Amino acid sequence: MSKKTDLILDYFNELLPNAKCELNYSKDYELIIAVMLSAQCTDKKVNKVTANLFSKYKSLDELEKCSLNDIENEIKTLGLYQNKAKYLKGIVHDLIYRFNYKVPENKKDLMSLPGVGNKTANVVRIEFFKDPEFPVDTHVERVSKRLGLCSNNDSVMVVEEKLKKTFDKDLWIKLHHQFIFFGRYHCFARNPDCEHCKLKTICTYYKK
Repeated sequence: MSKKTDLILDYFNELLPNAKCELNYSKDYELIIAVMLSAQCTDKKVNKVTANLFSKYKSLDELEKCSLNDIENEIKTLGLYQNKAKYLKGIVHDLIYRFNYKVPENKKDLMSLPGVGNKTANVVRIEFFKDPEFPVDTHVERVSKRLGLCSNNDSVMVVEEKLKKTFDKDLWIKLHHQFIFFGRYHCFARNPDCEHCKLKTICTYYKK
């Protein structure tokens, strides 16, 4: 790894030693539902919704029995809630009837579930199964581009590939969380806290 990546690793370990998933869940299906619901939404909002949802419907069978309208009412404070309610019902149905009540570990199987794309599948794999992946959300993408780890016009998939090539595999899971925390609490989309940042010497945003 280069001087630049060493600088990033050292600073993230100093600033964000305990970065972790902030979505609340206690069962495998709760995690995949929470991650799906978190698209274009804050984790804080999702946790509020899922706390009510999972205390009201305590199993996959109970979620299967309730109506689409019931789900919509539970999650209507979230963006795109009507689509997400359909995805939720579809995920529940498939987990029961295709996967014997278990969230699959295989990425292809995960991505065959309604509303589950590459990022959601990767998050489930790193969080529940501890499989090395480097999910790229808006925070990871923004930070990676500002730090010059990829180009501004790179797609999310290209960003993911470049991050995987840049950092050792055993660091991917921890770094994913550190990139998110850095973007969420320091390197904001608007008015990032550049003044106190030790990475401004390598930051393309700061140089502009």
